[in-house]
Amino acid sequence: MNRRHCASAATTLVCALALLTAPVQALAAPVPEPTSSATPAPAKKTLEEVREEIDTLYRKAGAATDAYNLAEEQSKKQSAELRRLTGAIDDGETRIAELKSRAGAQAREQYRNGGLPAGAQLMLSGDPDLFLDGMNQLRQDQQATKGMLGELEQAQEDLETYTKDAGLNWEKLEATRLKQAKAKKTINARIAAAEKLESQLEKEERARLLKLEQEAASTAQNAWLSSGALKDIDREASASGKAAVAFATAQIGKPYVWGAEGPDSYDCSGLTSQAWAAAKRPIPRTSQEQWRQLPRIAVQDMRPGDLIIYHSDASHVGMYVGGGSIVHAPRPGRDVTLAGAGSMEILGVVRPDK
Repeated sequence: MNRRHCASAATTLVCALALLTAPVQALAAPVPEPTSSATPAPAKKTLEEVREEIDTLYRKAGAATDAYNLAEEQSKKQSAELRRLTGAIDDGETRIAELKSRAGAQAREQYRNGGLPAGAQLMLSGDPDLFLDGMNQLRQDQQATKGMLGELEQAQEDLETYTKDAGLNWEKLEATRLKQAKAKKTINARIAAAEKLESQLEKEERARLLKLEQEAASTAQNAWLSSGALKDIDREASASGKAAVAFATAQIGKPYVWGAEGPDSYDCSGLTSQAWAAAKRPIPRTSQEQWRQLPRIAVQDMRPGDLIIYHSDASHVGMYVGGGSIVHAPRPGRDVTLAGAGSMEILGVVRPDK
């Protein structure tokens, strides 16, 4: 009994010690998780900031449009060259077939004569007059054969060259088409982004946005005029310049569409290039190529018909029409219109008929 009692007491002591050393459970109410402060909503952009963002997007779309138009021009030239080479290859193959047929006819003729060369046949004829006449004819035939063989060799070399050039042009054409596709994707994305920004504005805000655009252009124009830029600009247009101005101003009111060259819509360089084409003076298709290739003149020397290139990347162009104004196709959502020549950043002036 004593042993059982001692064992029971020991067990009770161990259990008590276990309870004393166990972690104590808190009885107080749990402390609530700290609530994180809500992320503040981004500050709403001012209308002026929206205007600047839209303007930037359209300018970038304009630069991409220039890249697209240049690729389009290159594609046309490469396609035309590829067609020319394909025709040359067809002609070359026809010519080679013709020369081979003639060579085959000669071989068959020799075979019918017992395989003897023509000279040997004449030696065996026994007729001196026939021999002399035959030798003269033989020399002519040999010369003709030599010429034919040389022509055949040249035709084969030309065919190889045409085939190689056609392959290279095809590769260039495919690369150009990839550039076009990339530029088109960029244009559409930037125009869509700009249109989305505009669509988020209320009707009154869109009206104010247009007013801000007009005020910004007017401020830039006034600053340009105040600089004395028009002081000595009073030159008369050339005959072809007058024709180009007449064409361009006749398009006022038609919508801007990127890549368009008329007659119902235009982009900026589509308008200027078609105006000068109407004046019988073809010029490069894009504003960047117009800036790169056409003769440059000082602003103070410009006359109606000259082209003013805008922005540091030459991504926009307008035609000077006199009185400090240009006619141009501004951007998507706008129509061909008159504007102040100094309403945008001027890069320089070019003259198509210099």
